[in-house]
Amino acid sequence: MDDTRLPLTAHLAELRTRLFWIVGCWALASFASWEFRDPIFGYLLRPATAALGPGGAPLQAIAPTEIFFTHMKCALLAGFFFTLPITFWHVWSFVAPGLYPSEKRMTLPFVLLSTLLFVAGALFGHTYVFPLIYKFFASFSSDYVQAAWTMREVFALNVQLLLAFGVGFEIPVVVYFLAATGIVEPRTLLRGTKYGVLVSFVLAAVLTPTPDVVTQLLLAGPLCALYLVGVGAGYLFAPRRSRGDAGAEADSTLPVR
Repeated sequence: MDDTRLPLTAHLAELRTRLFWIVGCWALASFASWEFRDPIFGYLLRPATAALGPGGAPLQAIAPTEIFFTHMKCALLAGFFFTLPITFWHVWSFVAPGLYPSEKRMTLPFVLLSTLLFVAGALFGHTYVFPLIYKFFASFSSDYVQAAWTMREVFALNVQLLLAFGVGFEIPVVVYFLAATGIVEPRTLLRGTKYGVLVSFVLAAVLTPTPDVVTQLLLAGPLCALYLVGVGAGYLFAPRRSRGDAGAEADSTLPVR
């Protein structure tokens, strides 16, 4: 990369190219996932089917096209997860030219950490939270009303929850980025822990599609802990940034590309 500034049209052209690569890789991964749609679908909906009966109960399809299009969405979701490293790589590569040299070297760790946190959040929700949610809703069945959930509605709820927990677990990366780039000092972030907790609960309320308090608490609790993890990572990184980039900060002209 050279140190010359590029016009806005060049930045937009680069953004378009990177979006093309992201969408193209997502499409290829989704196409490859189509062959494994049944086991993926069964794994995703296992918490819901298990909540409907001791040995599990099948879901319902009430429209002729429901099974096909839900399986297609399942393949798209699998493709999205498989291409997360590529997505994060292009996001960081697009931002990196405006950063300091020591921050540019964080591309690979950023990609790995962002991917692991997103997947960890989704797995945490699917393993520990989803069963509680579905058991809670299934408990309202009675002699007058029997729960018979459709695959489309359950899958849609699962997708929203997976994305909510995945996005929520990215908090350490966001906090770390704010501290590492000097936008907010780690000491300020630590003093503002009470506001971080408040934001975690607000974020949990916004991200979770269900109105029950239990789901929001199960997401907000880990978010509060992850906020502190991000602050700690910022404390470890900030001194290295101040020493490594002292000369770069003295330069009034920052290279964009």
